[in-house]
Amino acid sequence: MQFEQIVHNTLNQPPKIYLLSNIAISEGLKYCIDNNLYIYENPYRIYSNAYFNLIQEARELYINNILECSDDDAELLESNLGTTAVVNGEAVYLDAPMLVQEALQESNKQGKHKLNKPFRTSGGPKKFAVYVRSKSGGVKKVTFGDPNLKIKNSNPTRAKSFRARHKCSTKKDRTTAGYWSCNVGRYAKALGLKSSTPW
Repeated sequence: MQFEQIVHNTLNQPPKIYLLSNIAISEGLKYCIDNNLYIYENPYRIYSNAYFNLIQEARELYINNILECSDDDAELLESNLGTTAVVNGEAVYLDAPMLVQEALQESNKQGKHKLNKPFRTSGGPKKFAVYVRSKSGGVKKVTFGDPNLKIKNSNPTRAKSFRARHKCSTKKDRTTAGYWSCNVGRYAKALGLKSSTPW
């Protein structure tokens, strides 16, 4: 980045990400810095290898105190985004957000699921799923509920025990599985549960 551009960005718009050391970086990350973009606005197609490689590169620089970024990007880099887990014998990316339009199109294909409306999943890995607005402005699919366990929230003793174990009184973040697990009773009819009693 040329000195004049740095001055221009600083005077007109504070940089969203910047490096604390002069090191070699990928073209994608350089593009974000040169165009004053957030990391989550990177130029690559979401879910592509290039997209996840850039996230991983930025994460390593962030962890090593070489890259400074916004709170939204920091939350992204502190998540599991880009790491993989094996589900049904297939490697899948964790915490992968979707752009709003893409997520809602995908949601419509799966039965017209709306934001904040949980639904039963078929084939796991969890019993339920819900699309929510992520803190970075996109849409995130949250999965929750052990498919091998029954929900017995109608039993007062079990409900009290569940709430204590999972600290449900502290679960306020709709982007987490814990929030939805603790509030599953609110959606009893949509999820086919016998009781609407909250945990």
